[in-house]
Amino acid sequence: MTYENIKFEVADSIATITLNRPERLNAMPPQMADDISDALDHLGDARALLITGEGRAFCSGADLAAGAGGDVTDGQNAYKSLTRSYNPMMMKLSKLPIPIVTAVNGPAAGVGCSLALASDFAIAGTSAYFLQAFVNIGLVPDGGASWMLTRLVGKARATEMMLLGEKIGGEKAANWGLIYKCVEDDALINEATALAARLANGPTVAIGLMRQGLAAALESDYASALRIEAENQRIAGDSQDAREGAISFLQKRKAQFKGQ
Repeated sequence: MTYENIKFEVADSIATITLNRPERLNAMPPQMADDISDALDHLGDARALLITGEGRAFCSGADLAAGAGGDVTDGQNAYKSLTRSYNPMMMKLSKLPIPIVTAVNGPAAGVGCSLALASDFAIAGTSAYFLQAFVNIGLVPDGGASWMLTRLVGKARATEMMLLGEKIGGEKAANWGLIYKCVEDDALINEATALAARLANGPTVAIGLMRQGLAAALESDYASALRIEAENQRIAGDSQDAREGAISFLQKRKAQFKGQ
């Protein structure tokens, strides 16, 4: 499918979304969020999703330029953009039944930071950085950042990012546990693609249930987590991949998962 603000393709069981406004450092107007949301409805037989940015940035945040439609300097307009475009995109990503890898090339600021961290595996190049820039322009974090950051790096470091508005480089982000890993810039896309391929060849039903279980565990008590695990295990256990996993174990060979 063809979109105005992103590139989208599905090949070899991997869906790839590339933010495609390099002249604006992939700044995200509401229409880009809508494009991403629409692409997520057309993943077809994809078993993993890879998100990256075209050019020298991942995403520099919401597009504040006049006419871009993402003017967050007007409170009511910002509210509409978040509730109609950005937040629905983030919710769709959180509920996907397939794993997400983000290849963070260059700046990931504002809602771009939230998008980068919405993945299961965020891989950053050494020139990448993560920035909660809102305090610098008198605004508050959005795109789920206040929920996400406290759970990824704890209250103290989330407070540092939000209230000081300073860049967190790729290596520091990896050391903090904010992201999965940091690699050399020229190795970034190969590393991310290889990881997406590995996930796409995994037991897709079980991986999707793991995503749901991890999300639920952030909000559940221990008893609820045990109950959710049991229900998810029932579903996973009835999958074709679980049967293949058991047979391959007994036959002492590598499992050939089909995502079913």
